[in-house]
Amino acid sequence: MKRNHFDDDHEAYRETVREFLAREIEPNYERWEEERLVDRSAWIAAGKSGIVGLGVPEEFGGSGVTDYRFRHIVQEEIARTGTTSFGAGLALQDDIAIPYILHLGTEDQKARWLPALATSERIGAIAMTEPGAGSDLQGVKTTAVREGDEWVINGQKTFITNGIHSDLVIVVCRTDPNAGSKGFSLIVVERDTPGFGRGRKLHKVGLAAQDTAELVFEDARVPAGNLLGTEGRGFVHLMEYPIGRAYVDARIQTIYGGTTEIMKEIIGRDIAAGYA
Repeated sequence: MKRNHFDDDHEAYRETVREFLAREIEPNYERWEEERLVDRSAWIAAGKSGIVGLGVPEEFGGSGVTDYRFRHIVQEEIARTGTTSFGAGLALQDDIAIPYILHLGTEDQKARWLPALATSERIGAIAMTEPGAGSDLQGVKTTAVREGDEWVINGQKTFITNGIHSDLVIVVCRTDPNAGSKGFSLIVVERDTPGFGRGRKLHKVGLAAQDTAELVFEDARVPAGNLLGTEGRGFVHLMEYPIGRAYVDARIQTIYGGTTEIMKEIIGRDIAAGYA
């Protein structure tokens, strides 16, 4: 079936993506699957080729492209070549980590973090799932306690995409144990933070090379300025930026319509509780 939603600019970009995949990804993919990790050099190459960070504004080092069809082309070509372990990590960077910081970050945070994310010099992740809290995020036990100008974080996360390579991790933390669903916040933890470490690199049945890991926080001290968004509105942010927004977009519902109820279960069960 002939499609008509791509124009000449999109198709020219498709050729760029195809050339990149043929040059940098496909020749190495089998080795990465055997080693169970995509090389970090692949991320750097993606940044240099303009395959990642398209939505980052030019002022922060990105391309400033808001037409999502270009991202669509990247994922389409990755699917065509069967290099999906690489594509999964890239999607986390472009479709979750970057949008969270772009939409929730202060101007200082955006200036600090977006330029390196746009080039993949730094890799992003979001840490929600825990050993005892999967789809029910109210079961999150990772805590962040304010001490002066720092947050002190303790807890464990698991099944974290980009966990081994991650340089910036958006961590879902319980910041007020007495506030119920309004007691969660998002805090960005950077790679070299004392008390922040990696656990196991997790082996999976499929997507063998896709970076999935455990993360550990033991009195990890993070500057107070790394709070992303508003304290106590972590669940609201999870619903709104960008996952929740995707599921109220008619175009995305067309693709993922069958999973809407799953998303309600994962991040939306507390809507009725009120988040004024």
